[in-house]
Amino acid sequence: MRPLLLFWLLTVTVPIAYGQSIASKVYSWSQVPVVRQTGYEERTLLDGTTTDLANLTVQAVTLPANQPAQSSQQLDEETLLIIRTGKLTLTLGEKTKTLGPGSVAVIMPGDAHRLENKSKEPLTYYLMRYTSNDMPDLDLYRLAGGSFWVDWNEVPYTPHDKGGIRRMFDCATVMTKRAEMHVTTLNPGLWSHLPHTHRAAELLFMIENTAHEQIGGVLQRAEAGDLIFLEANVPHAIQNSSQGTCTYIAFQFE
Repeated sequence: MRPLLLFWLLTVTVPIAYGQSIASKVYSWSQVPVVRQTGYEERTLLDGTTTDLANLTVQAVTLPANQPAQSSQQLDEETLLIIRTGKLTLTLGEKTKTLGPGSVAVIMPGDAHRLENKSKEPLTYYLMRYTSNDMPDLDLYRLAGGSFWVDWNEVPYTPHDKGGIRRMFDCATVMTKRAEMHVTTLNPGLWSHLPHTHRAAELLFMIENTAHEQIGGVLQRAEAGDLIFLEANVPHAIQNSSQGTCTYIAFQFE
């Protein structure tokens, strides 16, 4: 049985660029300015609109060690969280769990949640907030429920001829007709697949080593920490350009 998700979300005050389409390209971790706030710091990797989303913001947030507990929050947006480094303690209702790198959480609009860093090390996570073009009736009490977490340590790794895969989740949500996430480990020099298109837009989070992403016939380099956005129906393919395995998280949505 899939456990309820939970996470406390920092309130980040980044203006949403309604009407500005997000370009399909690599968004570099190292070139994004770090904004230091009281008690945390953040990077805004991308912000704008997509074919299916009225707004999409992806940030990386870092909390210092032993972060004091904050009060629970509720949001009108749907949120996806991916732990990059450190340990995150999530609480939703009566359930609490500490999750490590690679673990993810999806929180539905209206669900109360809290996040804590109780460890002795900093915590960094990707934070994706989004609202559908087909805006549902945001009665938060009616929408409450359906949030979940996926613990990296509980997802089986399935080897294949090019490396291996972890399948994180595949479901409909409040803001998407379908949301699917998997983690690919790709052997040196290999392409994951031939250039192709699909109706869903896609985000790739580079976790380990480097790759070349072919977008519309043009190769772009991506390093660990970088984010790749691929709009619906944009031709793309990815190749491991490192001497070891490379790993990336792929999230498709429509």
